Amino acid sequence: MDLSYILNHLGEERETYRGAVSPPIFQSAIFAFPTVAAFREGFRDEFKRTTYTRGNNPTVEILRKKVAALEGAEDCLMFGSGAGAIAAGVIASVSAGDHVICVHKPYSWTRTLLKDLLARFAVTYTFIDGTDIANIEEALTPATKLIVLESPNSMTFELQDLVAVAQLARARGIRTLCDNSYASPLNQSPLALGIDMVAHSATKYLNGHSDVVAGALCASEEICREVFRGPYMTCGAVLSPHDAWLMIRGLRTLPVRMQRIAETTRQVLAFLEAHESVVKVYYPQSKSNPQFALAQKQMHGASGLLTIELRVADVAGVERFCNALERFLMTVSWGGYEALIFPVCAVFPANASIANPAGLPLSLVRLSIGLEEPEVLIADLQQALAQI
Repeated sequence: MDLSYILNHLGEERETYRGAVSPPIFQSAIFAFPTVAAFREGFRDEFKRTTYTRGNNPTVEILRKKVAALEGAEDCLMFGSGAGAIAAGVIASVSAGDHVICVHKPYSWTRTLLKDLLARFAVTYTFIDGTDIANIEEALTPATKLIVLESPNSMTFELQDLVAVAQLARARGIRTLCDNSYASPLNQSPLALGIDMVAHSATKYLNGHSDVVAGALCASEEICREVFRGPYMTCGAVLSPHDAWLMIRGLRTLPVRMQRIAETTRQVLAFLEAHESVVKVYYPQSKSNPQFALAQKQMHGASGLLTIELRVADVAGVERFCNALERFLMTVSWGGYEALIFPVCAVFPANASIANPAGLPLSLVRLSIGLEEPEVLIADLQQALAQI
């Protein structure tokens, strides 16, 4: 199935809605049935049938088919956030007394899920440095049921060897979940490498317009049905039909957006790596990345998220740089059409130590490259770096 067919036609049965090129938004919470027998049949399999939008909805179903096909999955569930998708995949995979292994710098709400929520229900966890498969193997216990990966992560971009982890896990009957938000389905295919579940913060590249918060979980139909029967229907973190329609619209331009973003990022990267005020650039496709060979092996291409370490003496220097930028919006998230920055120091007091021995140095600033012209972004970075 070719990419253009997935994005432009898959799931869009236009003859059933008067030939409309863009699918309608089925903005209905409930769906009626002509007979009790038909109603009973609707209840029999809400995973595939439209009975109540909390379970399935025609507009959301079109999106499910497209995202599943992009990831090479049998099926997909859409959620109201990426955190909802990851949580559902984890919760469906563990019970009291089970053990989870997770990479040590995951998305913050994945960490919170394991440390603060599931720990209350006797699910134990171990955070490990996933750059070495030996660390995962050493953390295994007889109770390990799930390995949670994020490759690359979304701040310092450490990768895990997905093939090696999948082989290790499958030999022991352990399920694996990989957050693939950074790469997008165009730049990495974890399921093809043996991973069981792939999660996305679909807010990012999949939607690409900074106007929808959404999540996706892709897997076999068997796993998706298990998640659907459990945390999906129980917790109700579903995606609305209107947001699904916006995401379908966003997916149409996914390849051209990713191509433009990657090319601009390549030029911005070259500028930053040569600048005297930048100590280090974190980026999977940078040749200075110690995991560059692994990135080349298991990723199909580049995206637009990178982090720079500024040569500053204190937090005030970071603030001068960030406040001077004119073309980068300072905010959370990433992966949209617009250039963004996220300074780590923003979540700490202004008088905090720049070294931050307890975590990431406060000299780090994450950049999300958008669709702007590269020369415009480089000129903006140049004048802001001069303010340090």
